[in-house]
Amino acid sequence: MSIVILTALGVGGATVVGAALGFLLRGIAEKFGDLILAFSAGVMLSASILGLVVPSLEFGGKFRIIITISSIFIGAVCIHLLEKIAPDIDRLARGEECDGGDKVMLLVLAIAIHNLPEGIAAGVGFGSGNVVDAISVAGGIALQNIPEGMVIIGPMLTSGIRPTRTFFIAFLTGLIEIVGTFIGYFSVSISVAVLPFALSIAAGAMIYIISDEIIPNTHSEDGNKGVTYSLLSGFCLMLVISELLS
Repeated sequence: MSIVILTALGVGGATVVGAALGFLLRGIAEKFGDLILAFSAGVMLSASILGLVVPSLEFGGKFRIIITISSIFIGAVCIHLLEKIAPDIDRLARGEECDGGDKVMLLVLAIAIHNLPEGIAAGVGFGSGNVVDAISVAGGIALQNIPEGMVIIGPMLTSGIRPTRTFFIAFLTGLIEIVGTFIGYFSVSISVAVLPFALSIAAGAMIYIISDEIIPNTHSEDGNKGVTYSLLSGFCLMLVISELLS
């Protein structure tokens, strides 16, 4: 249990660390934001496949392929439905919904939709009993959270949110991931039977976010092929880490 607590704190704390770096290195984060996001997308994609989809297949039994594929789509649809009832962070970056208090609440909701399933994914990995895979997923999420925390600072400050409140929002998003980690861990601890479903649902949610949110935002400049290689670099880094831990 202690390793789960440390993992939860690490995953959530990575966002706060990224936010702090975002303040200190705001110019760099804005200049290289696309590359940073692409790298984090590659990290998340690799962690989703290696740490969630593969274990789901291992624990799925006779109907593992049906369980895994259907659960991946369930996870994606859940995030899609949540986005229907809450705003997208890009709306705020474009200056919409600009009333101060409403803007902060909308921003928290948008980021929470992205961060809660990430935390859950970090937690369910420990239910498999394979600590290496679980740490790989959690490490991938933490690595992704640092650059993500960096690049969200700029849009919040630009939209008129005070620096102190901006950092507090970043802290809340990290706290949401900590809560998600415990939700994921305890959900699979109650019954091992839900493990393959939980792993794939978490994977589907993460892959949906990568495809629908992160990757499109990395191509803000036409012809920027560097983001593709940055994504591949993040993906391959997780392959190397997984190999070293195995």
